[in-house]
Amino acid sequence: MKSSFRRLSLSKQFLIVSFPVILLGSLAIGWWIGNQVKESVMQRMGSVAAMFVDSFVAPQMQILSQQAELSAEQIADLNKDIKETMLGQKIISLKIWNKQGRVLFSTDPTVIGKTLPIEKALVAAINGETSSEIDIRTEADQLRHGQPMPRLIETYTPIRENRSGRVIAAAELYQQPDEIDRLATAAQLNSWKWVGSIMSLMYLCLFILVRRGSKTIDAQRAELNKKIGELTSLNEQNLQLQERIIKAAERSTLLNEDFLQRVSTDIHDGPGQDLGFALMQIKNLEDTLLESNTAGRPVPADWSNRLTQTKAAIESALKDLRALSANIELPDIAQLSIDAIAQRVVSDHYVKTGVVVELITTKQDIPASFRNKVAIYRLLQESLANTYRHAHDTPCRVSLKTMSNALVVEISDKGPGFDPQVALKKKRLGLIGMRQRIEVLGGSFQIITTIGIGTTILVSLPLLDLELDDE
Repeated sequence: MKSSFRRLSLSKQFLIVSFPVILLGSLAIGWWIGNQVKESVMQRMGSVAAMFVDSFVAPQMQILSQQAELSAEQIADLNKDIKETMLGQKIISLKIWNKQGRVLFSTDPTVIGKTLPIEKALVAAINGETSSEIDIRTEADQLRHGQPMPRLIETYTPIRENRSGRVIAAAELYQQPDEIDRLATAAQLNSWKWVGSIMSLMYLCLFILVRRGSKTIDAQRAELNKKIGELTSLNEQNLQLQERIIKAAERSTLLNEDFLQRVSTDIHDGPGQDLGFALMQIKNLEDTLLESNTAGRPVPADWSNRLTQTKAAIESALKDLRALSANIELPDIAQLSIDAIAQRVVSDHYVKTGVVVELITTKQDIPASFRNKVAIYRLLQESLANTYRHAHDTPCRVSLKTMSNALVVEISDKGPGFDPQVALKKKRLGLIGMRQRIEVLGGSFQIITTIGIGTTILVSLPLLDLELDDE
C-alpha cells in the first residue's frame, strides 16, 4: 500500500492527503464557530434574564430587606408579572432563593418554603455573580426539579438592595434552548458553507499549482532517467572500449616485437645475404689480384664476371633496403584529406607494382585527426600489399563512404581467398596490425573471404572519433 502510494504522481498524493485534512478542518471550524455562537447567545440570554430580574423581580424583592418571607399577595403579584410580560412568558421556571438556600418563590408552588442543597452556581449568584449555562439533565434531575426537558438554559443572577447594592437574594431561571440551537445551527451551516467554499477554492488553486509542479517534476524525472540511461550506456561503452584498449595495448607490444623481428629477418635474409655474397666476392677478387701480382701472372678471365655479380648483389641489397625504408617511413599526410590519402596510397601502389586499383571516394571533406589518417593510410597500404602478394593478377577495388555516422572503408579483390583461422594461427602480422590499428580507435574490423572467390576487408570508424583533435 505504501509503495503504491509512492508510485502515484505528486498531484494525486496531494489530492489524497489534503482532501480529508481540509474536510476535517472545515468541520472543526464550523463546530468551533457553532460553540462560540452558543456561548455568545447563552451569555446574551443570561444578560436579558438578569435585566428581567432587575426590572420586574428585584423591585418586589426589596421587601426582603425588612422581612424574611414573601406574603401570598406578593407571590401572586410576581406570578402575574411573569405571565403578563413577554420575556416572562419565555421563562419556564423561576426560583427566588435567600442566602440560606430557602426557596422564597417558585413557579412550582410545591417547593416554596423548602430548603434545598445550594449548588456552586447559586453560591456564585449569592456572592454577586451572574452565570448562564446549558444544563443537561438526567431523568432523576428532571424529576427532582420538576422539569421534564433534558436540556435547559440555566441562569443564576443576584438580587440586590436598591440603596446599598448588597445581595439580598438570588434568582434561578430556566429557559428553553430553542433559540440557541437555532442560531448555533444557522451559524454552523453558514460557517461550513463559507469555510467550505473558501477551502474548496484554496484547495483547487493549490491543486492546480501542485499539478503543474508535479508535471514539471515528472518531465524532469523522465528527462533525468533518460540522461541516466544514456550515461549508463555510455559508461558501459567506455568500459568496453577501455577493455579493448587495454587488450589492444597488450597486443600492440607483441605486435611491435613481431614487426621488429620481421624487419630483422627481412634485412638478414635479403640485403644481408646479398651484401655477404658481395663481400665474399670482393675478398676473392682481392686474393686473386694479390696472387697474380705476386706471381706476375695475368688477371683471370672470369674476373669481369665476378665483378658483375658483385655489383648486381650490391644493387639488389640497396634496392631491398630502399623498399624496406619506403614501407617503414611515413609520408607527409598531415595536411591531406581522407580521400587524398586514399588516392596517394593507390598511386604509390601503382608506381611500385604497375597494378591499377579502382578507387571510389566519399567526395566529402571529412575532418580527421593525424592518428586516424595514419591508421587509414597503413590500412590501405597493408591491404593493397597483401592483395598484390596473394592475388596480384586479379581486379582490386577500394571504396570509401559514410554511413550512419561512420566512415566505411572496403578493400576487395577477386583472388584465391584464404582461411582466416589458419592465418591467425600463423600469426600473420599484416592482418593483426590492421585490426589492432582500427580497434584502438573504436572502430570495427571484419574480414570476409571465401576460398576460390575472393577477399573483402570491411572497416568502420566512428565519425565523431575521426573529428577528435590529437593531444
